[in-house]
Parts: sequence; structure tokens; C-alpha cells
Amino acid sequence: MVGRRKQPEISDRILDACVNYALVHGLPARLAPLAAAAGVSQRMLIYHFGSRDALLRETLTRARERQLLFFGDILAPRPDEDYRRTLGRAWHVMTGTEGRRYLNLFGRLREDAGQELWPDFRRDATVDWLPIIEEGLRTLRRPDDATLVLAVIRGLIMDLEATEDRARIDQAFARFVRTLSPA
Repeated sequence: MVGRRKQPEISDRILDACVNYALVHGLPARLAPLAAAAGVSQRMLIYHFGSRDALLRETLTRARERQLLFFGDILAPRPDEDYRRTLGRAWHVMTGTEGRRYLNLFGRLREDAGQELWPDFRRDATVDWLPIIEEGLRTLRRPDDATLVLAVIRGLIMDLEATEDRARIDQAFARFVRTLSPA
């Protein structure tokens, strides 16, 4: 008896449904919520992805790809806009409803130092933003400040997650951005 061949388009559809679920609810402890979100059985998830951990890794990888595109687009410098304004707009989008979905999902990974699903996540989640911020800061002749800008963004996001004091944190970010005058 010959087994059925996997169909990549089905795996892709299932994975997108799992990512959509994870961005709203986080990663579940069991497969049942992901199977329900994808409209398939738990056996079908294992058939397409091999194991629970493999599915969760694929889900995180796809969610990260989406985040990199989404945040990368809003952090990218625009020829007709001062990069400080770009950063201000990006801050509001990243910490707004759409962006918070990614921050919530990946914030849990960042906090878990012994992360089994993505062991290098903390490092990857830091260095992958530096090139685009550096590119934007180059327009202000301050590319060497990319690490500082990223550290402030990350720190204020952690503050926002802990306190939900949006007004205070938005003011702090706006004050910081004003210090980035062209060199």
C-alpha cells in the first residue's frame, strides 16, 4: 500500500491558521486548539508537521517572518520623511493593536531563557532589527546609534507590557526621539 503524498498547499494553509491562532492566543500547551483553528484533526497536524514541537517551531518561524515584514516596513526610512517621524509612527504601530500581537507572542519567548523551541531567539530578536534601524539613522548621519535606539524601544516595550501606562511611555519615547537630531 502506498501512502498519500503530503500536499504543501494544505500544510501552508494549516500553518497560516496556526499562526493566526498563536498571534491572538499564544502558543497552546496542547494541539487541540491549533487543530480546531485549522479545521483539521490533531492527527492531521502530526501528519503534516511530524510532531507538536515541529509544528510550534514552524508556527513561530512563520509568525516571525510576518513580524519582520510588518515591522520592517514601518521602520524602513522613507525618502520624503524625517526618520524621527518614521520612528514615532513605527512606535505607535508596533505598540498598537496589530503590533502588540507580535510583541505578546514573542515576548514570552524572550523571557524564557531556556527556550527549547527557539534556543537562539533572544539573540536573533535583538540583532535582526539593527540593520533597518541603522539604515534609517544613516539619514540622520547617526547609524552608530542603532543599538541605543533598539535598546530604548525594547526597554520601553517591556515597561509598557509591565505597566500598561501608555501615556507616560509614549511621552518618554517622543522625548527620546527628539534627542536624535542629525549629527
